[in-house]
Amino acid sequence: MRLTMYTDYGLQTLTRLAAEPERVFSIDEIAKEFAASRNHLVKVIRDLAQCGVLEAQHGSTARGFRLARDPKMITLGEIVRLLESRKATLECLRAEEATCPPSERCRLSKKLNAAREAFLRELDTTTLFDCALVPRNRTQDKHTAETRHGATSDCV
Repeated sequence: MRLTMYTDYGLQTLTRLAAEPERVFSIDEIAKEFAASRNHLVKVIRDLAQCGVLEAQHGSTARGFRLARDPKMITLGEIVRLLESRKATLECLRAEEATCPPSERCRLSKKLNAAREAFLRELDTTTLFDCALVPRNRTQDKHTAETRHGATSDCV
């Protein structure tokens, strides 16, 4: 399954925030760190805030956003479902454009939907905490500490 750039930006942002869940980040800071489009990030962050994954901070000392929930309680599957909810596995399966004449008899769509659900169930087994992306200047320190303690991660 191929994820959209929109979802990629969302996952990158959230894995970064998961490393410092209490910290307030700015859109410009995340855009710079990932060399991402600020305009695209604004949309992703707005949608994640509307879904209750992020919370906006509007104080005089801290303006930006942070995780609204514990990163151990947010799965990658949940995030992908939220961010990919407007995308169908096949264009002919989109509810608003059900243009495929044999849609009632289509076996392909059932198999592709089953594969998508299996993919998402696998992502449900991994949390943002599992994939927390430490700041660049601390990446080596974290890797060294994890190696010493025998910890490994499935996320890169």
